[in-house]
Amino acid sequence: MNPEDAIPVLFEDEALLVIDKPAGVLSLPDGYDRSLPHLATILEPAHGRLWLVHRLDRDTSGVLVLARSAAAHHDLNDQFRERRVKKVYRALVAPAPDWKRMTANFPLLKDGDRQHRTVVDPERGKPATTDFNVIERFPRAALLEARPHTGYTHQIRAHLRQLGCPILADMLYGSSPEAPDVIARLALHARQLAFTHPLSSESLVFTAPMPDDLSEAIAQIRQS
Repeated sequence: MNPEDAIPVLFEDEALLVIDKPAGVLSLPDGYDRSLPHLATILEPAHGRLWLVHRLDRDTSGVLVLARSAAAHHDLNDQFRERRVKKVYRALVAPAPDWKRMTANFPLLKDGDRQHRTVVDPERGKPATTDFNVIERFPRAALLEARPHTGYTHQIRAHLRQLGCPILADMLYGSSPEAPDVIARLALHARQLAFTHPLSSESLVFTAPMPDDLSEAIAQIRQS
């Protein structure tokens, strides 16, 4: 199968390409093995020159927008930098938190430890805010909605680790030893992205359905 066929296109016009990135696909070239396929090498043969505006971690699935012109790239970069882009994620975490809603206001420092993780650092960190809401609670886990208001690397993962309910199968930030073993990759999905079209100024909202592996993980947890 053509690798491009495995990446669903949610929207395409002369300025934008909006995709539902599968887990396992690199947003950028790998720092150690430049020969590994990534979004540009997979998509450009069919869609032409693309500019990456933002990124999702390799094991994170969901909505991602790419620009199809330098002008669109510049406009979208401005929207992300000025925090006018609204992002909504879904995450499976364990243990289930004892709160229904929580706003995490923990300053974050990128590349803050020997594992090159983003860490909470009240002295050197930059202000970072994420709103969390429990969508469904299980005996050993919970499905959360996350709305980051800032866009730092691994922000949601670092904030949930600080709150004591890390994401399932998070190999870098550490998942709970009591977490159910129901998914082989980071249980994080970029569900929705809202921004303004760089040419028409139309308000756009794109939603990526829950991927099969995450849906199956939730079903297993419900039955356990």
